[in-house]
Amino acid sequence: MRDLEPVTPDSTDALKGGEAPPVRPTRSVRYRLLAIALLPTLVILPLLLGITMARWNAKFDSLLISKVNGDLTIAHQYFERLLEHAGTEVQALGDSARFRDAVYGQAGPLSSLMELNRQSLGLDFLFVLDENGSVVSASPAVSEADLRRRWPVIDAALQGRSRTAVDIFSGPELEALSPDLAARARFGLIPTPNAVPTERDVEDRGMVVHTASPIDLPGGGRGALVGGILLNRNLVFIDTINDLVYREASLPEGSQGTATLFLDDVRVSTNVRLFENRRALGTRVSSIVRSTVLDEGRVWLDSAFVVNDWYISAYEPIRDSYGERVGMLYVGFLEAPFREAKTATVLTIIAAFLIITAASVPIFLRWARGIFKPLENMTRTIGRVEAGDLSARTGAVASHDEIGRVAGHLDLLLDQVQERDSQLRAWNEELNARVDERTRELRDANRQLEATTKQLIMSEKLAAIGEITAGVAHEINNPIAVIQGNLEVVREQLGAQADSVRTEIQLIDEQVQRINLIVLKLLQFAKPEEYAGYVERYEPGGVIADCLPLVQHLLNKSEIEVRQTRSETRLVLMNRTELQQVLVNLIVNAIHAMPDGGTLTLVSMDAAGPGESPGVRIEVADTGTGMAPDVVAKIFDPFFTTKRREGTGLGLSISRTLIDRQGGRISVESEPGKGTRFTIWLPEAD
Repeated sequence: MRDLEPVTPDSTDALKGGEAPPVRPTRSVRYRLLAIALLPTLVILPLLLGITMARWNAKFDSLLISKVNGDLTIAHQYFERLLEHAGTEVQALGDSARFRDAVYGQAGPLSSLMELNRQSLGLDFLFVLDENGSVVSASPAVSEADLRRRWPVIDAALQGRSRTAVDIFSGPELEALSPDLAARARFGLIPTPNAVPTERDVEDRGMVVHTASPIDLPGGGRGALVGGILLNRNLVFIDTINDLVYREASLPEGSQGTATLFLDDVRVSTNVRLFENRRALGTRVSSIVRSTVLDEGRVWLDSAFVVNDWYISAYEPIRDSYGERVGMLYVGFLEAPFREAKTATVLTIIAAFLIITAASVPIFLRWARGIFKPLENMTRTIGRVEAGDLSARTGAVASHDEIGRVAGHLDLLLDQVQERDSQLRAWNEELNARVDERTRELRDANRQLEATTKQLIMSEKLAAIGEITAGVAHEINNPIAVIQGNLEVVREQLGAQADSVRTEIQLIDEQVQRINLIVLKLLQFAKPEEYAGYVERYEPGGVIADCLPLVQHLLNKSEIEVRQTRSETRLVLMNRTELQQVLVNLIVNAIHAMPDGGTLTLVSMDAAGPGESPGVRIEVADTGTGMAPDVVAKIFDPFFTTKRREGTGLGLSISRTLIDRQGGRISVESEPGKGTRFTIWLPEAD
């Protein structure tokens, strides 16, 4: 039965139709209003600006890449035009009547005509080969022994087709053509940051525009007219590309366009400056560009570090007559002015945003304050009312909008609340007095009922125990007497032959006595003051060993490992059969807790008890199912069992009674799923 609780002043809200929800702080309203006012300016607008600037930056970079790609296209077309022009001029020379007459010896020396046309066509070398590869005439004079190599362009000419390509001539090959060409192509390599490491320190190869055209020789033989332009240090060629690509005013102020021709990864013709008046000949391209263009054959369109600064760059591979990638064509312009322009634009936008924000935010805050200030005043009024000051009022509000009308209605409602509160308090005091009186009466009646119930339960329990005890004594003692009598007859009949089964007969005697003692202990549980057995001094480890044969049939049914540790040196004073009864009960409970097998641990050792009293501790532990805390709290109560129909609930209760009577203690520790440990402490025998 529940006690009635008195009605307190704080509970009057419940009497008025339910507990009122707590009022949230108006600070959250202030923050919401500020968020509504400032969110577009401080959050949404910056996000939009950030997204717009990011897209603009991407578009700006894309435009720069598109421009440098267009620049590379112009440079590539000029380079192709140079190859085409060289091939056309040589072919036109080979097809001219004057040249044909000179070849056939009808128009003066061929060598003079070769020199004259080489200079007029802007070629660095010009010579005639017969179909066996022998030099017929050359300008300048060449060493035939060093022109053993057969180029694809020459092979094409000997087969009747004109062809022009870029070819790489080695130092000795250039030396055979002209010592001046070899000297012009040779220069030292300059260590360059980010370039691929190399052990070379000199570049003596030459990149040559190589062209050949078929001609007819006297005697009906076919030959080839071969010409070439060395591109190493060919500043006219590279400056022409730069002037075509980056005309005046094509780049913003401060930027600078550059063009370069690479032999492999070495600059052999460039207008990139290493110093103010020195071109960066002999410097090398960065490793990442070399890998992309020369190794992978892809066009580079991106920012790249060129000699000493960052450039928006475009590189494309150059292939020779064999189809191999032997160099690169580059154009690019200085990135710094564009980067500075982007930075200036971003800073201008940010500055403009900050100025607009600084001018507009105070206005937004003033408008928001006109809304949340009256709300804060009403919230403070409500807080004072909740604290118990029913006279608190908001008062007049300057604004005459919806918020002002709400403030006026709030004051009217508070007047009504104050009046009704005074009435409720009067009713509350009267009701509390009645509830207190009724509660005292119910509490006294409840205590009397609980005491009466306990007495009835104990009386019923004692009556049941008395009936059980009488029945057990009557039903068990008679069969036991018959067993003892017949056992004596068997012993007399067997005579000397009884020695072979002496152990079994003795065990039967002991177990019959144990049954007698169990009946006696049951009577002791019912009326402990009327029964008492004899006690003796002994080591409890021996009793533990005697218990194991009695439960061996249960151990055999499950895969249970028994571990016994015995280290006690002290004796205890207790009826041996009583201790055996306690231990067997604990061991059987442990076996039942391990239906799937486990480990049963039995330990006996010297240990101090309460007040450091000397004694012996006995532990019975299992690795079984364990018990919940609510079960552990009840296991020593009479008739409480977890075995359903298999137990009576008296085993642990009787065990505790037997241990307590000897001045000892029995306790339990258990955890579900991890097992249970019973600990018995008995004082040392005097």
